[in-house]
Amino acid sequence: MTSALSRRQATLTGFVAVLLWALLAVLTVGSEPTPPLLLNAICFAIGGTLGLIWTAASGGLGQLARVPLRVYVFGTIGLFGYHALYFSALRLAPAAEAGLIAYLWPLLIVLFSGLLPGETLRRGHILGGLLGFAGAAILISGGAGGFDAAYLPGYGLALLCALTWSSYSVLSRRVGDAPTASVAVFCLATAVLSAGLHLALEDTVWPGTPGAWAATVALGLGPVGLAFYVWDIGVKRGDIQLLGTSSYAAPLLSTLILVLTGVADPGWSLAIATLLITGGALTAARASFGG
Repeated sequence: MTSALSRRQATLTGFVAVLLWALLAVLTVGSEPTPPLLLNAICFAIGGTLGLIWTAASGGLGQLARVPLRVYVFGTIGLFGYHALYFSALRLAPAAEAGLIAYLWPLLIVLFSGLLPGETLRRGHILGGLLGFAGAAILISGGAGGFDAAYLPGYGLALLCALTWSSYSVLSRRVGDAPTASVAVFCLATAVLSAGLHLALEDTVWPGTPGAWAATVALGLGPVGLAFYVWDIGVKRGDIQLLGTSSYAAPLLSTLILVLTGVADPGWSLAIATLLITGGALTAARASFGG
């Protein structure tokens, strides 16, 4: 299916993941009080099962057996490693600062993509990535009190988190012949590993209300489900530099959704971040389209 997509269509398909990740925060709040690793296990189990059903319906189960083991290991490390490092970082450091460091991944995607064959890293891509990161920095660290050396272990894990997801996204191009259906196996393996860590580290608290279950299922279907399949198509077939820069729309849209739902309050930081992130995306788009 992905081979029939043009580069621009694949890029737009990948951007669907960014839109879905914008729902991550509000749905996570709605799923409380389920602990993060258990939530991870439930959501990835839903996302992986969704992928297997789609693969079976399209007659593609046979192709999964032909995918090399190294590809499954690579994908599982990417999905599980990112989330395990992210949750651990937020336990060891304040959420705003750790989240800001973790959100270096779109800029790192832009920079690392220049090492890929057939890709050209232009100044507009770098400038767009820096503008987007500046906007995310204002957005995420609006109420932060500054970086504290006591939280260095958490900051280090957050940096590893950014390196993990950016490397996974860029190196996915190197396994571009692996079918997107293989993401279902990545998700299921991540669910199993998350369940094991949950049993070792957390108390089991299931979603307590129909609304919490609805938010949990929505997470598994969208931000922790469909998002990884469309992202796989985007980074393998689309404009990875433009995707990296446009990924800064996720924290922006996420904040807007939290404001609209009454979870967060609006402020000047949101307006400034909007201008920076939009300007960064337009700058990168102009570079991608030869402007």
